[in-house]
Amino acid sequence: MFSRKSNLRMKYLLILFIILSIIILLKVLYIEIFKNNMLSRKASLSWSKDLPVESERGKILDRNYNELVTNKISASLYVVPNELKNKKDVCIKLSSILNCECKDIYNHLTKNVAIEKIFPEGVKLSKEKIEKINKLNIKGIFLLSENKRYYKYGKTLSHVLGYVGDYNQGLSGIESYYDKYLRSSYGAVKYYADRDGNKLNISDDLVNGKEGFDVRLTINMDIQKSIERELDNVVYKFDPDKALALVMNPETGEILAMSSRPNFNPNNYKKYKSNVLNRNLPIFSTYEPGSTQKIISMTAAVNENVLDIDKDRFYDSGSVKVSGVRIGCWKSGGHGDQSFMEVFQNSCNPGFVEIGKRLGKDKLFSYLYKFGFGTKTGIDLEGEGKGILFDLKNVHDLELATTAFGQGISVTPIQQVRAVSAIVNGGYLLKPYIVKDIIDSKTGTVVKSFHKKVLRKIIKDETSKTMRRALENVVAKGGGKAAYIEGYRVGGKTGTAQKQENGKYLVGNYIMSFMSVVPANKPKAVLYLAIDNPKHTPKLSSYTTTPVARRILLDIIDALEIKKQKGQIPKDLEWNDTEYVTIPNVIGKKLKDAKNKLKDFTLVYSGSGKKIEDISPKPGTRIPKDSTLRILLN
Repeated sequence: MFSRKSNLRMKYLLILFIILSIIILLKVLYIEIFKNNMLSRKASLSWSKDLPVESERGKILDRNYNELVTNKISASLYVVPNELKNKKDVCIKLSSILNCECKDIYNHLTKNVAIEKIFPEGVKLSKEKIEKINKLNIKGIFLLSENKRYYKYGKTLSHVLGYVGDYNQGLSGIESYYDKYLRSSYGAVKYYADRDGNKLNISDDLVNGKEGFDVRLTINMDIQKSIERELDNVVYKFDPDKALALVMNPETGEILAMSSRPNFNPNNYKKYKSNVLNRNLPIFSTYEPGSTQKIISMTAAVNENVLDIDKDRFYDSGSVKVSGVRIGCWKSGGHGDQSFMEVFQNSCNPGFVEIGKRLGKDKLFSYLYKFGFGTKTGIDLEGEGKGILFDLKNVHDLELATTAFGQGISVTPIQQVRAVSAIVNGGYLLKPYIVKDIIDSKTGTVVKSFHKKVLRKIIKDETSKTMRRALENVVAKGGGKAAYIEGYRVGGKTGTAQKQENGKYLVGNYIMSFMSVVPANKPKAVLYLAIDNPKHTPKLSSYTTTPVARRILLDIIDALEIKKQKGQIPKDLEWNDTEYVTIPNVIGKKLKDAKNKLKDFTLVYSGSGKKIEDISPKPGTRIPKDSTLRILLN
């Protein structure tokens, strides 16, 4: 018989047991209901590893949706160290394929991890290396598919497009500026292994990442190919230190083409030095503009009504003295008496010293600021320069004089192109841009668009009209004659700027440039071409840049489908020029009466009548003198 005291003890133990059982049951229920997912995740993490899988980076397209930058399938090398039987032997074989030191690979093979990516030696391998690694057939080595950036046109547009690093990050150009749109998110392959890192015989799980958006540029590839070809020719023929070309639509601010030399191939960017990779010269370079800056000074003077370029006269004796410094004209003995239209046409420095005086420093520099010099244009590319202007309090008579003809200040090519675009488009300063829109590659939906942005109106419509005529006059009668295209109204201005080093001008070292617009009466494109220190050529831009620019202008005319215009200023012919004449309208006239009007042509007849029924080419067409004209008689 149990004592009463023993019974009481048993009763307490039973109650305690019941309480503990209830607590345990509640804990189990809590874990099963509330903590199950969390604990499952923790358990899974202890024996599963995520391998990053790169989704496809967005493509880069030209304005017509042609692919410029795409992706090629590649692969990167991974190893499971615990599964490798003979690490030294594996190290020798892999280092031989990857062209690297064996010790570098051995460090990867001996790490105490479940899985190791061979970085950077085994990242985004070539097809040849992938095949060699596959042939090894070693347990614990495998290749994971990745995307490798592919630049379809090699060096073409290289500084604009930029390049991508090993981690799928944009490092320059469009690739960098629009990286947040182009970049894809990583997916993953779940790889299962035991605590010792040995792969378990369980199927891998795939988690897809998000693909990047496509970026469509404003670039016209027909024009781009033209400037690439001509810059290559410039390098071959003149061996310059640098060269660049830039084309912009003056009505919208769209960049139609941009390139420079030296350039690089983004597919193999690691072979190039940083000063080549990261210097997009059309937006980066700053230098004295020379005579192309006279466009700005003349515009300011016309807009301020301080001169009439047709009626006002200037006598050029060959030089002018300012603050004890003699400023000479390029023409020995000067141009003599001339209108200010001829001062512009002849690029006469003493004439522009007079223009600077008439404007005064406050007015001249106010226009420089209005046209955006001394500040970045805001183009959607990295690495833009802003140039240097004199501090107004330090501008005296000499600084005013040199600024008026483009010396003593520094500007960028994109600043000059934007300013001239404003001058010829009616006076509207625009923000230049190179991307038209961002596109969801899966749906084709436009995610974001970019449009024309007017910053301010600077000059009167009449001033713009006068300056378009002045620019056309330079090509017809001045230093730009080599760019003249029969039937198409081309405007332009040459520039030859002496380079500086350590505050001193270099002897025989110039930047030669040419700014041109087409058509001059209603411009659709502004072209700027600059050649830095060309060799084997006369030190005059009129001989060096204008023939190159003419070939590019012909391609621009074709690419933009520009029609022939009436009212072209006749060219002042030189000894080697072809003379063009206009076919008169003699249809319906008697042959004997029309022959005098047709004396500039070689005539070929069809029919035997005495009256002209038709002519070919048609009346009003301009053709070379002595060309064949076919006459149909009744």
